[in-house]
Amino acid sequence: MPQKELYQVVIIGSGPAGLTAAIYSARAMLAPLVIEGSQPGGQLTLTTEVENYPGFVDGLLGPDMMELFRKQAMRFGAELYLDDVTHVDLSQQPFRLDIGNTVVHTEALIIATGAATRWLGLASEARLRGYGVSSCATCDGFFFRGKEVMVVGGGDAAIEEALFLTRFATHVTVVHRRDQLRASKIMQERAFQNDKISFLWDTVIEEVLGEPGMGGGVQGVRTRHVKTNEVREVKTDGLFVAIGHVPNTVLFQGQLALDQEGYILTTRGTTHTSVEGVFAAGDVSDRVYRQAITAAGSGCMAAIDAERWLEARG
Repeated sequence: MPQKELYQVVIIGSGPAGLTAAIYSARAMLAPLVIEGSQPGGQLTLTTEVENYPGFVDGLLGPDMMELFRKQAMRFGAELYLDDVTHVDLSQQPFRLDIGNTVVHTEALIIATGAATRWLGLASEARLRGYGVSSCATCDGFFFRGKEVMVVGGGDAAIEEALFLTRFATHVTVVHRRDQLRASKIMQERAFQNDKISFLWDTVIEEVLGEPGMGGGVQGVRTRHVKTNEVREVKTDGLFVAIGHVPNTVLFQGQLALDQEGYILTTRGTTHTSVEGVFAAGDVSDRVYRQAITAAGSGCMAAIDAERWLEARG
């Protein structure tokens, strides 16, 4: 159970954004409550090696990094509560949050609920996640130097991933269920002109082949042509899924201004949302970068914005 009924700051989410906000809020003597959710640590807990976060020369495992964040927040007095928020009421101050059968209120709310990768939904894909299946070329492309990889998708995000991966991989195959890309013309031209990129049109992936574990990983995929139903196996060393993200904003629909894809809109250069006293940080409001370090940076911003807002109210 949370220790109090009324808080100055409540943070929803315990990924890099939420826990950084907790560290800054706790150091500001605001005694924040962090509602960790059902997946403490966020998407980084699904990542194996993190090598692009400054300060960790040899890299470290995603879950280990989030445990360090967690301990640091607790060291400064943040209260962590392992559960999901089931309902929020942002119509009046203090804001009401329902956490199962428990109700807490807060003067300032920091939303750091993140965004979930839109996966293919295959059991084999889930089994090999972190063992050659990824959703982030920026995060994991380095591990595929000298190897052949695939990217699933046809929009700008997929083509950006494919182009980025050509820095490391010997060849990148883009798998798309249609016979033409949805990406912008300039992105299409870049991909078509790149000798390292080829395309599998009108094709879907029905199974990822390989076994997880040390020495294992993705070895290929089983594909199906959507027009001929021809099934075949294609060798690859890695699979990058780039069919979009889904921001975790269902709780806030109708209460906060969201964009067409459901990301929380913030005032440019700040973390302020459309409701005074509510702040958004991390992937829940970031449709562009989606990195651990940018999430942590915006968590810092949200905590400072919330602290200043509380001070202004006296």
